[in-house]
Amino acid sequence: MREISLDRLRTLVTIADLRSFAAAARVLHLAAPTVSLHIQELEERIGAPLLSRKRGHVQPTTIGESLLEKARHLLADAGQALDDVRRQVQGLGGRVRLGASTGAIAHLLPQALEVLAQQHPAIDVQVSVLTSQNTLTRLAEGSLDVGLVALPQPTMAGLVIKPWRRDPVMAFMPAHWECPARVTPRWLTSKPLILNDSTTRLSQLTAEWFAAGGHHPVPRIQLNYNDAIKSLVSAGYGAALLPHEATTPSPDPRIVMRALRPALWRRLGVAHRAGCVESSTQHVLDVLWDLRLI
Repeated sequence: MREISLDRLRTLVTIADLRSFAAAARVLHLAAPTVSLHIQELEERIGAPLLSRKRGHVQPTTIGESLLEKARHLLADAGQALDDVRRQVQGLGGRVRLGASTGAIAHLLPQALEVLAQQHPAIDVQVSVLTSQNTLTRLAEGSLDVGLVALPQPTMAGLVIKPWRRDPVMAFMPAHWECPARVTPRWLTSKPLILNDSTTRLSQLTAEWFAAGGHHPVPRIQLNYNDAIKSLVSAGYGAALLPHEATTPSPDPRIVMRALRPALWRRLGVAHRAGCVESSTQHVLDVLWDLRLI
């Protein structure tokens, strides 16, 4: 079954508004026979007259009025859809799909989203909480546009992965503990520990940090939400190793932070697909890039 063309519906609406075939032809920049053909095709498709013409006066029939109401909605929706796409092409709006871990979402990403909302309020960023591996997989598949991932990562065809931030990993401990100025693997191994889930890159980093000193501690609990880990630390349940961004609010007074010896760093990268980047995605990348030194 043939679909009804929007051009034919536009011709019908214009004739009904102007009450004239000739006036509609001039407005639409069409030849008079073309305008008549459009209405003829619509009437053949509907199977009923849509316009009545008496003494030069054009009037919609009852069936015509019913189709006109729907045609106006369809034309308005089509116009809005085209306008939305044009705005996205121009970078004035659109949707950007972003994947990140809970660590990046806690403090870094909200800062970027706040700036983006001020500079480009019509860009809708949809965030998925994912591991770095899942983020890269979905970027390659095309179901994400931007990813915040732990580094290092292997090179992946079709993806660009750029170093973004390097933040120190600190020891977070209950304030009532007697803590050294710098925390070593040997000292921390003797304490109850709250560590990141073994599937995370941070867990691998901290395991390597302990192993370099010849230690392999078993944590009391493993989680993947840094704020939940800090809550347990503040309750005195144990110590944790977590990255600390310079702009992060001061921790709970029940928590003390200490630098590690040897130092440990959490490195993050920004990933996106290679090739042409849509304007809305580029705006998100630009805002994220401005956070690299904060």
